[in-house]
Amino acid sequence: MSEPRYPYVHVDVTPELVDETSALLFDLGAEGVEERDEGTLAKTAASGKVTLVAAFATREDAEGAIAELGAELAPRYEEIVGDAWRDAWKEHYRPFTIARTSDGRAVVVRPPWEPHAPKPGESVLELEPGRAFGTGLHETTRLVAQALADHASELDGVTLLDVGCGSGVLALVALSLGASRAIAVDVDPESIDVTRENAARNALTDRVDASTTPIESVDLVSPVVVANIEARVLIPMAAELARHVADGGLLLLSGVLVPQRDDVRAAYPDFELSAAPEMGEWTLLALRKRAR
Repeated sequence: MSEPRYPYVHVDVTPELVDETSALLFDLGAEGVEERDEGTLAKTAASGKVTLVAAFATREDAEGAIAELGAELAPRYEEIVGDAWRDAWKEHYRPFTIARTSDGRAVVVRPPWEPHAPKPGESVLELEPGRAFGTGLHETTRLVAQALADHASELDGVTLLDVGCGSGVLALVALSLGASRAIAVDVDPESIDVTRENAARNALTDRVDASTTPIESVDLVSPVVVANIEARVLIPMAAELARHVADGGLLLLSGVLVPQRDDVRAAYPDFELSAAPEMGEWTLLALRKRAR
């Protein structure tokens, strides 16, 4: 029996063109698009660029997309043979501190295959990203995790809403920092499976409610809401996200490139900007909802 083959199209673009080119790849039949930059385990192929890795069902589909993309984007076809690649990234994934509070508490993330003895003041989360986005290493995730640590006093006893939860890492960080429960939603059923698995790994199953419930159907209004998605999603869903934030509550938005900050900020007029820390080419918007 021949080994399975996985066709991909790789394109290097500037950060400003990520959303537009990703959308184009999906229009051309991509089943998924991975972004690689200096903050990911698999690095970008060109300095200052983001490498988009688009998965296609067949080689014919991938080559058809390349023909449509045009030479100016310099798309290239790559093919992975066999399944060993699925675990190759694990050799780079080691325990790391994802957030630290002002009083010295720390949250450490470790993969299941790497032991880590907690030091005084450390909480250790065991995380297996599995099929979902979210090792915790990417700048967008680390920005939110640190923002949660910066506002740890606001987490005590609350039910946090995590929109676009991926592997569940941010919900688990919030619980480690004092939240009582987390409602985690994602459009991807595999992300929900992975979030539930990670909650179980950390004996937090009874404190994490993960589902594909559309955000429009979620009733929770929370003092703390996080959404690590993309600017092109955060802008059109602004009104719906705002509806779930309690008056005076905190909304943490990530997945935003620095040049996109003003556009995202403008979509949330009922909020004050508390902070906008940057990491690499990414920024986070910490927004405070005005009391009515």
